[in-house]
Amino acid sequence: MTATTPRTTVTEREARRVAEAAREQDWRKPSFAKELFLGRFRLDLIHPHPLPDEESVRRGEEFLAKLRAFCETEIDSARIEREARIPDEVVAGLKELGALGMKIDPKYGGLGLTQLYYNKALALVGSVSPAVGALLSAHQSIGVPQPLKLFGTQEQKDAFLPRCARTDISAFLLTEPDVGSDPARLATTAVPDGDEYVLDGVKLWTTNGVVADLLVVMARVPKSEGHKGGITAFVVEATAEGVTVENRNAFMGLRGIENGVTRFHRVRVPAAHRIGPEGAGLKIALTTLNTGRLSLPAMCAGAGKWCLKIAREWSAEREQWGKPVALHEAVGSKISFIAATTFALEAVVDLSSQMADEDRNDIRIEAALAKLYGSEMSWRMADELVQIRGGRGYETAESLRARGERPVPAEQILRDLRINRIFEGSTEIMHLLIAREAVDAHLSVAGDLIDPDKPLSAKARAGANAGVFYAKWLPKLVAGPGQLPTAYGEFKHGIDLSGHLRYVERTARKLARSTFYAMSRWQGRMETKQGFLGRIVDIGAELFAMSAACVRAERLWREGEHGREAYQLADAFCRQARIRVDELFGRLWTNTDDLDRKVVRAALAGAYTWLEEGVLDPSGEGPWIADATPGPAVRENARRPFGS
Repeated sequence: MTATTPRTTVTEREARRVAEAAREQDWRKPSFAKELFLGRFRLDLIHPHPLPDEESVRRGEEFLAKLRAFCETEIDSARIEREARIPDEVVAGLKELGALGMKIDPKYGGLGLTQLYYNKALALVGSVSPAVGALLSAHQSIGVPQPLKLFGTQEQKDAFLPRCARTDISAFLLTEPDVGSDPARLATTAVPDGDEYVLDGVKLWTTNGVVADLLVVMARVPKSEGHKGGITAFVVEATAEGVTVENRNAFMGLRGIENGVTRFHRVRVPAAHRIGPEGAGLKIALTTLNTGRLSLPAMCAGAGKWCLKIAREWSAEREQWGKPVALHEAVGSKISFIAATTFALEAVVDLSSQMADEDRNDIRIEAALAKLYGSEMSWRMADELVQIRGGRGYETAESLRARGERPVPAEQILRDLRINRIFEGSTEIMHLLIAREAVDAHLSVAGDLIDPDKPLSAKARAGANAGVFYAKWLPKLVAGPGQLPTAYGEFKHGIDLSGHLRYVERTARKLARSTFYAMSRWQGRMETKQGFLGRIVDIGAELFAMSAACVRAERLWREGEHGREAYQLADAFCRQARIRVDELFGRLWTNTDDLDRKVVRAALAGAYTWLEEGVLDPSGEGPWIADATPGPAVRENARRPFGS
């Protein structure tokens, strides 16, 4: 009889407490997006568009030129898709280029590129092979280099960063078979034993885990005398005794990705390899992701560029009823959507990246919005491309090649992009994460007021503080520059973008008022209204993208580079976005959320099982969640480092 993993039971309150403790509590620097959710349109924080210095541009462009040549001649995307592996020689070539150390300081052997050029490099690589882009991104954005850069000791940096810059591939291990976005239930343990910790547990979906040399592992340290305990981050050698890759996972897309299941059985890790103090693991992970998340929307923007190229070329070539299909409105609107959205996505990524490089602003919400918006919109663009291509969009590139047509991998990009709405924070989790930050100011002044566990004295103090805050804040939401016809007049060069910025300013105030009304109505139940919160966040994402698009268009106009065309694209995007925003506002209060909850409860109770009759389930037998009981490995080690 197969043993089953004892499931860790954690109350909802405990789960929230763990997540809240991991949050960065303070806002030491201004945040454009945070202000936006509060109804304050701080255009001065992003305009004029921040610019990189000349030296970083020179080094960045120099590397991009080398990388482009390598991608053109050495990466065979079709082969990676066919064999579901990145060839060893490709990885060896990337190491030679220094691509493993794009973000690592030159004193450790890295290239020291800015966030802006790191993301441009990922967009370039990802356009050729998303699997290679994922390899490089997982290694540098969430693997060993970034947490060590932010939280590592000098000894750790000296020991590991030179390896990561040139030779070693790293992976990040947090998720477990029964633990996804609820880290309070983390089951992997790290038990102190003298100057070491002993790791036991199983990690799932370890991107790069199959080929990695170094691992960042999140494990729970039991509280004991001399040990604070809590979720803690460790650097672990992949070759350490007791580390076993039990499976290389396969997916609908990203077929070359080296993602696996890793088991730790009595793995001894030196205390010197612990990153930060005990209990700081989740905070380290979240802080790492503040800028690490930007790598994903960068590759999404690159995918949009490719979708636009294929849509343009195909729609000009393919004729229907006497004219190119692009000139038929049903197809043309899709091309307009792809072009305008690609412009906006690149604007969001470049703006967020440059703000990260300058470190003047807190960009935790901007990076999260970029990830959320980029993953959702790139998927829609790829879907529209498949529709534009018709049957050829659904046909594989190999099949197209076999019958003599251009092997366009449209269906592949749709499959490859789908994962972006799930990993590094699913869309649903990103909605909740961003919503928590968006209402932070409200909870700071009124949190005790809506907390059922707080005593009356605490509620009284909170009520007084809330009264002072809202007496100052609410009147400012009534009027603003968005109501002045001349506001933002510098955004007008033939095409007028000033009206869109006035719309953003007015709508930001409306968004803040809506959030306040919701908090007044639902109070402590606000956090359960995930449909409402998701729409609030989606509105904020559209407003952020509109702002970034306008600021980028103005920058390009002043630089004299495609200024007129940029203004046209920004105008098109803003008009499309405004339609989406107005629809989202309508759905804030007119929706089926309450009815949906009733249907869900009935479905779970078995009320609709009759509806499932008449079909067969082709799924095989087995548990919904694999057994992850700690213990020795029972499978052969599937680890396969490149070049072995």
